[in-house]
Amino acid sequence: MTVEQISQASNFAAGAALVVLFLAFVVHLSEWYVAIRAPKLVAVGAETAPTESADEPEFTTADRLAGVGISLTVLGTILMVVATVTRGIAAERVPLGNMYEFGLSGTTVALVVYLAMVKTSRVQWLAVPALAVSLLVLGLSLSTYVPAGPLVPSLDTFWKYIHVSSVILAAGFFMVGAAASALYLVKNKSEAKGSTNGLMARFPVSGKIDQIAFAATAIGFPLWTFGTLITGPIWAHYAWGRYWAWDPKEVWALITWIVYAGYLHARVTAGWKGQRAAWIGIVGFLTFLFSYYIVNILSSEFGINSMHTYAK
Repeated sequence: MTVEQISQASNFAAGAALVVLFLAFVVHLSEWYVAIRAPKLVAVGAETAPTESADEPEFTTADRLAGVGISLTVLGTILMVVATVTRGIAAERVPLGNMYEFGLSGTTVALVVYLAMVKTSRVQWLAVPALAVSLLVLGLSLSTYVPAGPLVPSLDTFWKYIHVSSVILAAGFFMVGAAASALYLVKNKSEAKGSTNGLMARFPVSGKIDQIAFAATAIGFPLWTFGTLITGPIWAHYAWGRYWAWDPKEVWALITWIVYAGYLHARVTAGWKGQRAAWIGIVGFLTFLFSYYIVNILSSEFGINSMHTYAK
């Protein structure tokens, strides 16, 4: 295959992954819909208390949909891996050179982390928010597509790959943490209202969801620290002759670090858990998205001077 054909294969795999992952998202939404309707249908059709046999058909349907959704997610993840690997082959380098490649790789990592957690911790109940976040980041990435090509020589150093790899791994865990935080808020609200049937019965107690959000963030934070505050400045020194210049991208990476540091500090020292911690975790992820995507767009649209405009 020629380089052009490999590049086209990567583009096709990325587009196919978007479609398959969206289908997985729709199937899991259907699973939720069936789970929500099941107890209502039983209540309307029964004059006595519903029995296990009355509930079984509806919940079996939900379980079947969950299985289809997971299968589609696995297929979508395989396509993402293919898209990422073939992009690297076409570019003749590690595919971490611009916003498109960063988002492609970050989404792949997040999906692999999610599926690994499904296998080890049975967190398939996290499917809808996890896929929603993955589709958001992948969609943003596709909107910044640029043809495969070489990096600027001054940027193509060993430290660049250490820096970006660390940040991508952190992004994957932050995506899972944000998805868990969002789901926690929904589950916690239903528990407060005493509504734990139907869809809510498919989720674990809110405390477990909170623990998963914390664990994912706790893993992502040191990776983000290593990538943005240690290897990032070292790479900048080799590429541009300075460690830190208060570039917009650097500033928002630091803001993201501060928010997540506050999240972990509040949990460990002040005992902040539950809603307050979940909201901080979500804000942290929003600052990450701003750093990843919006900063580059604003820099381009308004002519803001940024050393990171090469990554458009």
